[in-house]
Amino acid sequence: MSEDLSERIGVIYEAYYDDIYHFLLYFTGRQEDAEDMVQEVFSRLLRILPKYDGRVAMKTWLFSIAKHIAIDHYRKQKWQRLFSNNWLSIMKSKEGLPESEFEAKEEVQRIKRALQKIKPHLRIIVILRYIKEYSVKETAEVLEIPETKVRVDCHRGLKALQNILGESAEEGIANGFAR
Repeated sequence: MSEDLSERIGVIYEAYYDDIYHFLLYFTGRQEDAEDMVQEVFSRLLRILPKYDGRVAMKTWLFSIAKHIAIDHYRKQKWQRLFSNNWLSIMKSKEGLPESEFEAKEEVQRIKRALQKIKPHLRIIVILRYIKEYSVKETAEVLEIPETKVRVDCHRGLKALQNILGESAEEGIANGFAR
């Protein structure tokens, strides 16, 4: 590998590791799986970076790679439970008040359980739109689907969450996953 390519990968890794990791963590719910999949994303990037033509933003391109890896992982592991509760333990307290922190974590856990129950293609859209805060256009680019499909599937995903949660899904997601 050339020194230039090595430096370029390092810069990309530093810039986007956290975003890719958190996306995959939300999708799988398992820290170990997310870490493995992030390594796979950058491993694939290493092989295909020379083909990158800049037509889409690097972040969008990486999320597209991560999406494909997440879907492959889901297909391989669908007989196993995809989520565990250990990801809550890595969340840090914002206000330090035990009662409110506990309530917030309970709400996050409730939303996370509901998110597990919706179809994977809807889950990805909800994660990108409401947790990673991507625009409709950015989500469409990552998923390689039309913007209208993003809007429709986003609505379906929120409706599914609303049915599961019994409240406004959008409000619950905004409150539960706010950083």
